[in-house]
Amino acid sequence: MPIASGLKKTPLHAIHLSSGAKMAPFSGYDMPMQYGGGILAEHGAARGGAAIFDTCHMGEFAVRGAGAVSSLERALSCGVADLRAGACRYGFICNEGGGVADDMILYRVAESEFMVVVNAGNEDGDFERVKRHMAGDTEIERLSPSTAKVDVQGPKAPKIAAALLRDSVSGLTFYKFMRNYYKGLEVIVSRTGYTGEIGFEVYCPARAVADFWNDCVAGGATPAGLGARDILRLEMGYPLHGHELRADRNAAESGLAHAISAKKEFIGSPKALDPSLRKQSLCGISLSGRRTAHGGDKVLIGGKEAGAVTSGSFSPSLGHAIALAYVDRGFAAVGTELTVACGKNDIAGKVCGLPFYKNGTARGEMDLYL
Repeated sequence: MPIASGLKKTPLHAIHLSSGAKMAPFSGYDMPMQYGGGILAEHGAARGGAAIFDTCHMGEFAVRGAGAVSSLERALSCGVADLRAGACRYGFICNEGGGVADDMILYRVAESEFMVVVNAGNEDGDFERVKRHMAGDTEIERLSPSTAKVDVQGPKAPKIAAALLRDSVSGLTFYKFMRNYYKGLEVIVSRTGYTGEIGFEVYCPARAVADFWNDCVAGGATPAGLGARDILRLEMGYPLHGHELRADRNAAESGLAHAISAKKEFIGSPKALDPSLRKQSLCGISLSGRRTAHGGDKVLIGGKEAGAVTSGSFSPSLGHAIALAYVDRGFAAVGTELTVACGKNDIAGKVCGLPFYKNGTARGEMDLYL
């Protein structure tokens, strides 16, 4: 199957094609949207069994040196100095206007060494933006060319992954990571749970990722594409850059206070920390029936426009449609009734709390799943 001109391929591309995956462009890569079993089966595997996702397209770079902490404090929205070695933290790379250039996860490898994981489509810009704020005694290095990443997610994922790793993962808790070994090669194993389920993100040498993928599948993991992944993250109310998070949208309107430190100055902080600039709030919307709202659909309250949908889907876990939307702050209270204008017929709904799906295992005790 030929790929569109200019699209990149992950090290797992040949496996996807041989597995009959439906491919499509995503962030400059030819990526699997779904496999032969379909999105619902892949979603179900993540919620009740184990699913494996190709996330090799994500970008990684290392920041090292005496000025690493001060440099990253300036470049990132989240706190850096109080992050312990072996822990991860979610945050933003903002622009000067307080918008979100990208969201990222920060890994503290050692006292003066970090790994920053960013979205594929923004990697080049993120790298240059962070590099501009590096102190003279600090270096930044791209890790992406030699690094592969897969996510094994779901309540059966711990047993599958643990059988392949040399060292026990028993004590690994939520938003922590460890060095481990797969077939004698050092890997990084973390627990950040973008699907809302317990599992791991495994960073390994690119030359080993095909073997790791195949071993996980042989152990019972179901290959899953970006279609299922998007529904899983939406059920958890997690934002996606380019939809909920945008360069032209104030970071604080996302409601993700844990990603924005009010105790320091960072790029865009005067805008991101200014309450007067928060005109809308990101809300969960529960919709009646299975009909799906789409990004850009208007949110109407009392017949008047009060916001717009950013992401929407039918939720297999809940049995009805859900959406994320930015809504004017005066109408963002949980329980507010609304309609979404999509086509000839509006869809009735109401503002609800997040996450939509509340039975995720992501924060569960590892030993219960080993």
